[in-house]
Amino acid sequence: MADATTAARDRIDQALALLERRINDLKGAPVAPEDDLFALPPSPAGLAADKARIAELEAAGQEASRALAQAAEAVRAVLSESAD
Repeated sequence: MADATTAARDRIDQALALLERRINDLKGAPVAPEDDLFALPPSPAGLAADKARIAELEAAGQEASRALAQAAEAVRAVLSESAD
């Protein structure tokens, strides 16, 4: 049981590390310009970059969600084995 618990914990740690790394990468990406009354409207290239960044964030969230779901399932399996 300890091996399965350790493996499940490792999966959770890996999923969280992946999520943290992806979020830090995306945080380092340039952000939208500050709200400025006199700023020029964003260019189509800027809007495309924003949409791409949003898609990357969504993909990272979904990837982390899948990894955490797998880890949670492994934990549930270990707990059900120990209950038997």
